[in-house]
Amino acid sequence: MLNFTNNSGPAKLHYGSSDYMILEQGSYVLCAVTGDKIPLDDLKYWSDVLQEAYINAEASTKRLLETNS
Repeated sequence: MLNFTNNSGPAKLHYGSSDYMILEQGSYVLCAVTGDKIPLDDLKYWSDVLQEAYINAEASTKRLLETNS
């Protein structure tokens, strides 16, 4: 019998400079700026330094400006 676990919750990732590694299975991560859910298939923006995900370029830029001022 196959045992499928429910992976509909948040994933835990380690963000690298050009990709990420899944540490704990899940279907999404939360945007560090907006709190919105980001499906892993749609994840394009993150910070390897801050280890955060962002929903879009605007959220990424906002965080960059906050942390560099």
